[in-house]
Amino acid sequence: MSRYVDGFIIPIKKKNLAKYKKMAALGCKVWMKHGALDYYECISDNINVPYGLPFNKVYKMKSDEVLVFAYIVYKSKAHRLQVNKKVHKDPLMNTGPENVYDMKRFSAGGFKVILKAKKSK
Repeated sequence: MSRYVDGFIIPIKKKNLAKYKKMAALGCKVWMKHGALDYYECISDNINVPYGLPFNKVYKMKSDEVLVFAYIVYKSKAHRLQVNKKVHKDPLMNTGPENVYDMKRFSAGGFKVILKAKKSK
């Protein structure tokens, strides 16, 4: 079964983390209500790695910031379009806290899943 993922990377100030968690919880509620399969919000813990191009360098992270890595899973790209159409019309999307991050540093994109593994029980 194919899947489609919306992915997000967002630098935020540590002082805004509680506000961001409230906003993320609201987003999770709305996306799941309208049919998303999974919804994840993750906070950086180890992004200054000794290989590749570390996220902290890509995003020019400051000591008072953390990086959010978030993603939403859908059945397909068509399903993603249906869900997002409903999400953007949902009145709850206008009730959350003010924006807690700089949109100029916000990254997002849609991704086709090319490999999926699941641990057997």
